[in-house]
Amino acid sequence: MLYTEPRYCPRCAAELVQAVRFGRQRLTCPRCDWVYFADPKVAVAGLLIQDREVLLVQRVNDPFRGSWTLPAGFVDAGEDPRQALARECLEETGLIVEVTSLLDVVAGAEHARGADILIVYRIQSTSGSLCAGDDAGQAAFFALDRLPPLAFASTIKIIDQFARDL
Repeated sequence: MLYTEPRYCPRCAAELVQAVRFGRQRLTCPRCDWVYFADPKVAVAGLLIQDREVLLVQRVNDPFRGSWTLPAGFVDAGEDPRQALARECLEETGLIVEVTSLLDVVAGAEHARGADILIVYRIQSTSGSLCAGDDAGQAAFFALDRLPPLAFASTIKIIDQFARDL
């Protein structure tokens, strides 16, 4: 299981049990009938292409430490995904970006701490200076025919699908 499931009911503190609710087995409170629904983790990624080069950041954390990926990160509760991407890009690359279009929505976590849903946008830089920060060791533009080792299948898919034909 990718999620840490609760053991006790947040309403009445009774120990939760498995029961069929809404068509499948779910953790349920036997005392007050509260039902646990695991929320999916949502992340955003940005594809920025300039002069046939793609912006990538090098991961400093596991998994895939040292490999490269698109600027990306998790969406906070209540946050607009486009604003989350702008925040993540600024933190990881020093660039202020704007979303120009929605490219794809990719489902399926690639690792235990990864997102269940990845929203991918095309972005463009409006200002700022390229400088790695936060959880990126480096930030750089790479020619599409000379990419470094990429961290995620979703990164490879997005570059192959949307960048190579530009």
